[in-house]
Amino acid sequence: MNWRLLLTLVFAGVAAGCSDEHAHAHVAKREFSQALLTPPTRPLQWGTLNIIHTTARFISPLHHRLNIYVDHRTAMACGFTEPSPQSSLTWILPGWLLGHQKPSFPEPNYSGDLGDFASFVAHMKEIALQKDVDLLLVDSGDLHDGTGLSDGFPPGGVDAHASNEFFKQLPYDVLAIGNHELYIYNNTLDMFKNFAPHFPGRYLTSNVNITVNGVSVPVGSRFAKFKTRKGRSVTALGVLYDFTDNDEGTTVQFVADMVKEAWFAGAIKEEPDLFLLVGHMPVARDNWPAVYNAVRAVHPFTPIIILGGHSHVRDCLQFDGRSIALESGRYMETVGWLSAELPFPKTQRESKHNITFSRRYLDPNRVTYEFHTVTGQRSSSFDTSQGRSITKGLEQLAKTFDLSFKFGVAPHDFYLSRAPYPSNDSVLSLMAAAMPVALTINNTRAGNPNIMITNSGELRFDIFGGPFTKNDQLTASPFMDSFLFIPDVPFAAANAVLPALNDRGAEEMRAALWASGRVETRYREWLEEMYRRDASHGGPGRRLASPKNLTLGYMCPGEGDDTPHTQLPFFSTPEYIGSVAPDVSDDTPVDLVFVNFIQSQLLRALNSVQTDNVYTAADVAPYTNVLSSEALGLYAQQIWNSS
Repeated sequence: MNWRLLLTLVFAGVAAGCSDEHAHAHVAKREFSQALLTPPTRPLQWGTLNIIHTTARFISPLHHRLNIYVDHRTAMACGFTEPSPQSSLTWILPGWLLGHQKPSFPEPNYSGDLGDFASFVAHMKEIALQKDVDLLLVDSGDLHDGTGLSDGFPPGGVDAHASNEFFKQLPYDVLAIGNHELYIYNNTLDMFKNFAPHFPGRYLTSNVNITVNGVSVPVGSRFAKFKTRKGRSVTALGVLYDFTDNDEGTTVQFVADMVKEAWFAGAIKEEPDLFLLVGHMPVARDNWPAVYNAVRAVHPFTPIIILGGHSHVRDCLQFDGRSIALESGRYMETVGWLSAELPFPKTQRESKHNITFSRRYLDPNRVTYEFHTVTGQRSSSFDTSQGRSITKGLEQLAKTFDLSFKFGVAPHDFYLSRAPYPSNDSVLSLMAAAMPVALTINNTRAGNPNIMITNSGELRFDIFGGPFTKNDQLTASPFMDSFLFIPDVPFAAANAVLPALNDRGAEEMRAALWASGRVETRYREWLEEMYRRDASHGGPGRRLASPKNLTLGYMCPGEGDDTPHTQLPFFSTPEYIGSVAPDVSDDTPVDLVFVNFIQSQLLRALNSVQTDNVYTAADVAPYTNVLSSEALGLYAQQIWNSS
């Protein structure tokens, strides 16, 4: 059977737990998007304590923005992703909470929606009861920005307020705040007033405050102490990385200062059976060691589980034999699974032996969910009434927000890192072509020659062939940045700015992106590393025994893969991109147009390539009312609109 075949059946799951001869492919039948999916390779390894982990689950592109291999007995290694024919469908479900619904792989791997996930969690809770073990559901933050279901609200609304009503229906045990909850004060206030109270004492914001009526208070709770169903005592913290681009009226205390606070010392003074450190902070190359070391200084042998986020990668490492740190990807592309063989609580404190951990990265789709819950061949045995209700509610919300509004029809797939730049298949090349079209609409300076420059981080997701909708625009280019310009710059100088930016300003841009919460550079570094490790490209990557017909997806060099894939191709891209230069003489005055996010870097570059003028912010003026988030939609209406 050809795995590229797209089906047109109503969504119904296929049997989980099939015999090996049937393990080559499963059919995922889902409303409006269907494809043959590779099933998981083996059942999950359950322990006495188990965790389902999500992070960066809602957001898509950001709105404003050491892997340790150890013996399996002491920990698990860390983990680290051929398009199909285009669907003829003209209505695409939007937003990650309704799953990835485009037909090109790897999107079908992530086609499960929040309702499917709710049904999966319900079945997993039942299995935990049958096994008489603990199962916790934990989220590491970012519930705002980047898809239509959060950002598509009508004027006067609050980002993610409506979508969070569905998220609140899941039985989360611990949640932590993300940086996307802090870009706009009203969003943070909504979390303080309407979200945190729904999870009393479990929505953790250890180092994040909001000022309400002149008083600075935690958005949620600084820490939590609770007992699991089996009686294990847990002390939990919810930590945000050293984020600095938060809105006025919110504060983020640096992690190194947080661990010196008296409340922190009081929170960790009493020894629990487990420290659960949850936070929107990468498990590698960030500040988790500061929190870990502060706890270890008081409790040298107490088990510690860290659940991180923010950098959008699948990652895992250990600080010692009685701890583990897991990160579970982005955009509803990963559900993390972690299990631990913890001693019975009464004997916990006497033990100093290494703990056996197991982790897995699950592709969120019906095939995965049904495989691990063994619900049988009929999808009705998998769907819970709550799960179906959530799905239907999200579909209605998408209609309310008019997220299927079509700007035009994309002629084929465009990729951020799976195609070289420049090329016809590059999203960055598409944006470079779109700017001169979109920014000159109803612009009095449209007749002047120009050079237009933006940073590549303005683009945050692939664009797939077929209808290009309001939701697609929000996911591919969500930043509401403005365009500025410097008039009458000699062409020779203006044309030298882009090479100068990529030559001397790339590292500065990467630092600026990370400080403002934009993580695409770190994510691309990870993709490049995974591509290099892929055995099919001569690297040391290791594959699990798997079916032959593998789809594109993420790959782990260790044992974290739940479903085997072929690694996504990767091509390096520049930090800055620009439009095609006009064919004019060197001394011709041109408009140098650029996105406001890069103003300081561009001015330095411009002053470095010429000495006739010293350009400052006083030379900069607005170029258009069109925002960066609107450019692709306007281009699609002009170039792709076939109606």
